[in-house]
Amino acid sequence: MDLFEEKQSGSSTFQSQKDNPQYSEPLATRMRPQSLDEFAGQEHLVGEGKMLQRMIESGVIGSLIFYGPPSSGKTTLAHVISREIKAQFEVINAVLDGIKELRNVVDKAEKLRKLNGKKTILFVDEIHRWNKAQQDALLPHLESGIITLVGATTENPFYSLVNPLLSRCQLFELNPLTMDEVKLMLNRALKDEERGLGKKDIEVTEDAFNYLAEMAGGDIRNALNALEVAVLSSKPDEGGTVHINLEVAKESIQRRNVRYDRTGDEHYHYASAFIKSMRGSDPDAALYWMNAMLEGGDDPNFIFRRMFIFASEDVGLAEPNAITIVNSCQEAFMKCGMPEGMYFLSHACLYLSMCPKSNSTGAIFEVNREVSERGIKDIPPYLKDKTANKLGAKHLGIENASDDYKYPHNYPHNWVNQQYLPDALKNKQWYQGGSQGREALLWKKWQEIKKDQ
Repeated sequence: MDLFEEKQSGSSTFQSQKDNPQYSEPLATRMRPQSLDEFAGQEHLVGEGKMLQRMIESGVIGSLIFYGPPSSGKTTLAHVISREIKAQFEVINAVLDGIKELRNVVDKAEKLRKLNGKKTILFVDEIHRWNKAQQDALLPHLESGIITLVGATTENPFYSLVNPLLSRCQLFELNPLTMDEVKLMLNRALKDEERGLGKKDIEVTEDAFNYLAEMAGGDIRNALNALEVAVLSSKPDEGGTVHINLEVAKESIQRRNVRYDRTGDEHYHYASAFIKSMRGSDPDAALYWMNAMLEGGDDPNFIFRRMFIFASEDVGLAEPNAITIVNSCQEAFMKCGMPEGMYFLSHACLYLSMCPKSNSTGAIFEVNREVSERGIKDIPPYLKDKTANKLGAKHLGIENASDDYKYPHNYPHNWVNQQYLPDALKNKQWYQGGSQGREALLWKKWQEIKKDQ
């Protein structure tokens, strides 16, 4: 007997377990794809002629990092790869396991390679949970080829994984499953007589079927679990048929799955969509993404903070009152709370979306770059403090320098042509007046005043 024979996980051999009366794996586990042909979704990776598909067919697999939302197929794809290339499959969960478990896998992989030359794929789930030392512990074993790593993460790997590990792995991003792909897997589960529900006589109405697929939010595990609950909780009729209608479907999956983690990448993607929708003056889209953030559990005060920034960064001088409106809405929200507070969130969101836009306040960063890169130039003498000048100006020969200062209020329109920047920057201009809203009026008036003198 081979002591290092491939471990049979729930997704590996169904036949050995299906006759066991204690067998009670969830439908989602039983229906996990066993081959690349059964794998649903991620056509950009495993479709005909795509890189990962070519790698699998060639049997030459390097270390990989799968990055994507929960239930996008990272674990399943790792299982499929190991089966397709007939490799030993070992699993470590980065939340529960550490370097000790890694050493055990490496020892086993070395013995297995010496015994029969079999490759070992190590799947590290939630690899972003490992600290730098734990991630570094993988490096020598990847270099030696003892193990082939497949890491799965829901966090941006460029922030959560160390560079030496990234440089030794190929990165593949997985997308959420589409509604059609979820439907495909639901249909397969209903028809499969070995692993699925095919031995039962089940009738699912079209609206119930669509409801399960839509409410799953791209999470096939959620959809299959709901289908199984619906079937097992429904009594068959006299003819032995189980009927699943919309009411049963709604009871089986009562809350839509929201692909959102307020501490992860999705949080920033949603916030980005929210800001860009307001910047594009699309109030409906802005309301939609704001509600998506709230549904995912985001703090309303975070949303208000984003709107504060937007009021100056993207609306700015085109509507100077925008920041006051947002501030008033947040104060009203703090006094009233939810659910009435939704009105104040909506008020601020819609107002900012419909405001004229100007990003001219960003000139501050151009000036900051000038100062930080080239240093601060000398102040023109006539701009210096007159009192300070008197203290030491006489022996410096600039006793009457401040007298050269032209007081704007002594001139028409309270403006006079005078140089305020240092000599080296006297023709420099960072601020450009916007063409929208109040800023356009102010800019036009200023240009007219300058032209008159």
